[in-house]
Amino acid sequence: METSSPQTWSQRFETALHPAIAHFNASISFDIQLIEYDLTGSVAHAKMLVKTGILTAEEGEQIVTGLETIRQAYRQGEFRPGVDAEDVHFAVERRLTELIGDVGKKLHTARSRNDQVGTDVRLYLRAEIEAIQAQLRQYQQTLLSLAESHGKTLIPGYTHLQRAQPLSLAHHC
Repeated sequence: METSSPQTWSQRFETALHPAIAHFNASISFDIQLIEYDLTGSVAHAKMLVKTGILTAEEGEQIVTGLETIRQAYRQGEFRPGVDAEDVHFAVERRLTELIGDVGKKLHTARSRNDQVGTDVRLYLRAEIEAIQAQLRQYQQTLLSLAESHGKTLIPGYTHLQRAQPLSLAHHC
């Protein structure tokens, strides 16, 4: 069996990971759904690095432009990292340095991978919660509409799985 190509974190080793281990270790297949949030968080981080004087305005602009280029390529289906990228964060970092050179490596100044993952997950959850809330509002509106149109429609009420007094479908809704 062939071995996978060396990763940046494994350059201290003489050989690359066995492909089965590389595949087992990779999370890109499911964390790719975080890419939009990873890019958004990275753009904000780059702007903070400029604001605090850690990056020059020119470096910040290069990084933000590179990140937005990656975002557009992803949206257009032109950026689809595979197992060799291991995870979405490494895939973005690698593509950014391919696009803009070593200045892309400065993006991780003052931010750990754990900080990045935590931010991505929080942004993802916030968006998912907003989507669920919108669906719940739509469901509530549907129930209200049904109730308004069935104020006089009677249905059997139940207690302990036995029919009880009649009630309106509106009340049930």
